[in-house]
Amino acid sequence: MQEHAGNIVFIEDDPHIRKLVKGALEQEGFIVHEARTAREGITEAGTRKPDLIIIDLGLPDGDGKQVVSEIRNWSSVPIVILSARTQESEKVEALDAGADDYLVKPFGMPELLARMRAQLRRHARASATGQASGRYRMGEVAVDLPARSVTRNGEPLHLTQIEYRLLATLLRDAGRVITHRQLLVAGWGPSHVEDGHYLRIYMQRLRQKLERDAAQPVHILTEIGVGYRLADVVAE
Repeated sequence: MQEHAGNIVFIEDDPHIRKLVKGALEQEGFIVHEARTAREGITEAGTRKPDLIIIDLGLPDGDGKQVVSEIRNWSSVPIVILSARTQESEKVEALDAGADDYLVKPFGMPELLARMRAQLRRHARASATGQASGRYRMGEVAVDLPARSVTRNGEPLHLTQIEYRLLATLLRDAGRVITHRQLLVAGWGPSHVEDGHYLRIYMQRLRQKLERDAAQPVHILTEIGVGYRLADVVAE
């Protein structure tokens, strides 16, 4: 008997894609609840209590970003966007609305499954720890947010206030794409959302302090045109 891998709500109006994705997910042990419209999707998300939601942006009765915003009013469930829209502005708006990841059509099922599992692991870790300890490890670097302490191989590592705020923002949603706008607000406040050059400078400084090789980062990853993602982080 296939092990139950999770409860999924899939909001997609294209019947061919719904059939393809549902079949592949069910083979992996997921239980899939389908919705064809934004209204159906919100209802399914509220009643099925899913472990993860997959949403297409182009729905017949509304935009998928509106569905994401609505769900975010009452749930922190992982949300993965599956869309044919390739514009960076669409990705940014969807992530700013509260989505956790964005995959462009056409897509490969192995990549979709990998992204789903990454979000399920991230959410499970957050639920298990409640993020209560606020302590994390990234390779040689240990961060204790309540103590405002950052060390590398046990030695204190000095971060400026802005560097620390950016790192804390990334850590609290490790594995999730954080948009430029979200990071700019966290680092400098809402009046600096257009100052992307500030962010590039400070993220490079963080890489120089936290990565073994700032030119080939393994923790602070760039999502080109969208934002940054923190990888290989363990919550302690």
